[in-house]
Amino acid sequence: MRSCSLISVLAVCIAAGSAVAETPYPDRPIKMIIPLAAASAVDVAARIVTQKMSENMGQHFVILNQPGASGTIGAEQVARAAPDGYTIGGFNDSIMTMVPALQSGLRWDIVKDFEPVSLVATVEWGLIANEKSGFKTADDLIAAAKAAPGKIDYGSGGIGSPQHLAMAMFAANAGISLTHVPYRGATQAASDVVAGQIPVAFQGLGTVTGLVAGGQVKLIGVTTEKRLAQYPDVPTISESGLPGFLFNSWFAILAPAGTPKDIVARLNAEVRKALADPETRRRLDEQGLVVRGSSAEELRVLTRNQLAKYAKLIGELGIAGK
Repeated sequence: MRSCSLISVLAVCIAAGSAVAETPYPDRPIKMIIPLAAASAVDVAARIVTQKMSENMGQHFVILNQPGASGTIGAEQVARAAPDGYTIGGFNDSIMTMVPALQSGLRWDIVKDFEPVSLVATVEWGLIANEKSGFKTADDLIAAAKAAPGKIDYGSGGIGSPQHLAMAMFAANAGISLTHVPYRGATQAASDVVAGQIPVAFQGLGTVTGLVAGGQVKLIGVTTEKRLAQYPDVPTISESGLPGFLFNSWFAILAPAGTPKDIVARLNAEVRKALADPETRRRLDEQGLVVRGSSAEELRVLTRNQLAKYAKLIGELGIAGK
């Protein structure tokens, strides 16, 4: 009888262990670390996409903003997190492909310490100005900068941020000198344009859509090939003195290196499913975001290619890092 009892107990334990092992992913909330400020273009996009993913997956997504040090602090938190699918990162291309070319001694490697999940969207960009700056087009800014070299400030989300690189490219192409004022995030830079502390900044349109609509800042140019449908009266930078000037950025989801392939595949499928939803696409479009989506391997290749591209460009522009 005792032998039978032991067998029964073992059977129950084995069954319980199997049940635990087969618990479907995810069985608890998923944390997404965004190494950027709240209300930045990536933050806005992440909240839209994860809202739909949460509905589809039946689990809540917790968004944790960790701005500062050009995104390196938040990126390290993702890299050092347990590779179990319950901590992922929402990164822009600056963190992934610009910062590594600007900063030595990073405590993480974008290729070795992360698993690509999916490209989510590209972010269209624009040049914003304080309403009282007097700038109506990019031409106006170029003329003013030529008349007063180094006297006009511009804001960015930090050294190596997309805002920094976009304006450095703009200034180099225009043959002008501007003074860089780095902030702890794109949102803070945009806020100081509103307040008049700095006159201009390049920004992802997702960050400033509400400010433009509310008349708090003036959108004086877009970095697209053609004028945008939502801003038909705003000229492209190409139209305003710098033919061929184009710039955009992107938002991608990564997981810590070592995350199981089946979990990466599940996350990738859920991202694509969310992006296929018409309402999600509409909301992203309203923020100046272009829906993309990709396989994990496509994102891996894109990252490697952009790393090489920006390392070369940053060297040519002579942008100082740390």
